[in-house]
Amino acid sequence: MLFSLEWLARYTDLPEDTAELARRLTAAGLAVELVEETEHGTVLDVDVTTNRVDAMNHLGLAREVAVLFGGALREPWSEPPAEAGEETAAAVRVEIDEPALCTRYAARVIRGVAVGPSPDWLARRLRAIGQRPVNNVVDVTNYVLWETGQPLHGFDLAKIEGATIRVRRARPGERLVTLDGQERKLAPDMLVIADASRPVGLAGVMGGEESEVGPATTDVLLESAWFDPRSVRETAKALGMHTDASHRFERGADPELQARAGARAAALMAEVAGGTVLAGAVDVLAPTHEERHRRPAIALDLGRLDAFGGVAVPEGRATEWLRGLGFDVEEAGPRRLRVTVPPWRLGDVLEAADLYEEVLRIHGYDAVPATLPALAEPDAPPTPRQLLRGRVREVLAACGYAEAATWAFQSPEEAASLPALGDGAAAEEPVTVENPLSELYSTLRRSLLPGLVADARFNTRRGAESVRLFELGVAFGRRPGEEGAQGVVEREALGIVCGGAVGTPWDRRRELDLFDLKGVVEAVAEAAGVAIEARPADGLRGFLAGATAELRVGGRRVGVLGRLDPQSGEDDPYPLYLAEVELAALEADPEALRAAREVTAPPRLPGIEADLTLTHAVDVPWAEIEATVREAAAPELVRFRLKDRYTGRGVPEGAVNTTLTFLYHGGERQLTQEEVNEKQQALAARLESRFGWEEAAR
Repeated sequence: MLFSLEWLARYTDLPEDTAELARRLTAAGLAVELVEETEHGTVLDVDVTTNRVDAMNHLGLAREVAVLFGGALREPWSEPPAEAGEETAAAVRVEIDEPALCTRYAARVIRGVAVGPSPDWLARRLRAIGQRPVNNVVDVTNYVLWETGQPLHGFDLAKIEGATIRVRRARPGERLVTLDGQERKLAPDMLVIADASRPVGLAGVMGGEESEVGPATTDVLLESAWFDPRSVRETAKALGMHTDASHRFERGADPELQARAGARAAALMAEVAGGTVLAGAVDVLAPTHEERHRRPAIALDLGRLDAFGGVAVPEGRATEWLRGLGFDVEEAGPRRLRVTVPPWRLGDVLEAADLYEEVLRIHGYDAVPATLPALAEPDAPPTPRQLLRGRVREVLAACGYAEAATWAFQSPEEAASLPALGDGAAAEEPVTVENPLSELYSTLRRSLLPGLVADARFNTRRGAESVRLFELGVAFGRRPGEEGAQGVVEREALGIVCGGAVGTPWDRRRELDLFDLKGVVEAVAEAAGVAIEARPADGLRGFLAGATAELRVGGRRVGVLGRLDPQSGEDDPYPLYLAEVELAALEADPEALRAAREVTAPPRLPGIEADLTLTHAVDVPWAEIEATVREAAAPELVRFRLKDRYTGRGVPEGAVNTTLTFLYHGGERQLTQEEVNEKQQALAARLESRFGWEEAAR
């Protein structure tokens, strides 16, 4: 938004250093993006944020400058010459049929104007901010808009049938040719300015061509009104229009400015176009005006302001700055103020925190010292889910995994590339986005895995020798036959992907495999105090057959584990292994999450290791063997693990040799080899009786 430095100087004294002016305005939240010397003078290009409609004019920006540099504000209000004679109320009638959409309409009449070119000073200022001069009457309305922020419109009074202005909704079938020459088909919900028979303007947006001021105009009806922001926005959007007036009305114009801005414009019009301003004004206020635009009074505790900002605002400066910005300030006790919001800030300043911002931005954010905030104790202890998330992150970080955050939006093909999360998710439908950015983001994810696979491939394409990523996020599904938000199911999940070689050149390097990933999943479950079981499962979409398992807790499927099918998409440089589990399934034991973790020192005496090789059917799942070992384990067995699986020469067809390694320890007593052999033989006999290969049975 462009501002003329010469024009700005009419309302306050400016610093000699324009760069300092730009710096201070930017620091106060009105970013000066460009200072440019033009043939019409120096121009500031200021990024005025949407909430600061009060600063979208030279007087409003001058108010900011005056406070920042300690100057005075020179307001431009003027009244037309007081002349006896005809009154405005006798020349025009105003009726508001829609008081909810127009709370105030002020009209002035100027008779005997001579429409022609504007004087040089007026045309130059408009050109400086990129406005094209039209004629002296129209230019005055634009000038006062950019001076005060109040949109105005001038009608040729002779073209207003019945000398009547009626603010009403459009009627079915009505049309209006606007000032840009376009014929607009009006909808019944659009607010229009009409005369006795037809619309002559779009309220808050643009006037009509049939009633515009032209060379033959001698009498001008000047409009200065307040229109409902939503009504203006909806009309402008429906018709594909955007004007200087609609830009301000949409954001909430000053509801108390209409009479003063109308008087200012009428006085200028008489000055530059001649004519006589009729006495008085027709100023119609809707019954709802006072209540709708009530100015709130906000309690401001200066002690809390200092604590909030982390800086002691000098005594008295907050009051001085707020008054300079137009707020009414009263003492309400020791270091307490009662602050009444000015009408031009009604939509922006709503509570004490907004007043903190006003004071601190004038004080200067760069003057606030860098200090660490004082952190109070949490209001409540963490929930089990929060504890679980923290524990999951700790375990996975210790295992060398980095946390990722992927998009919740996917293409339909990507969302269907891997199984949906959850036991009942297969029967659910995908959740589609009604207004997606593109087809690539038209479906909510049913699993975290497609996004993690995409991230893994992003890394492999850039030469990463290995990837180890995890994500905590939400997967979505829709129950069949249920529309709307009520039918959407959300499941928080843990997704993991890994692959590639780990280790260092001077250490033993090895490829990550399915058992590495399974160990990570089990470590997470163990930290949560949950027993998780992996059971072989083929036929899962996107996974390699024979290298896939369902993850179960308490007999219910809660996730999947497996190798990504090498035929599914890209030619990956190494296999990728995936796992996903519902987070709710790991939340079964909140006490395990809250319990302090203990670290046990290694025992003083050595343990004894022993291996055992079991020949069994190749389709016997490891989970069953593991469960049997745990059931039959002696108290001295401290851990065991899978060491090797072998098929080939010497192993019957359909069978596999599984070698397990065990560690026994007697605590403070040294075990003997004979004791260990006895316990091993008992365990071997139990495994043989349950899983041992029997040729005859095959």
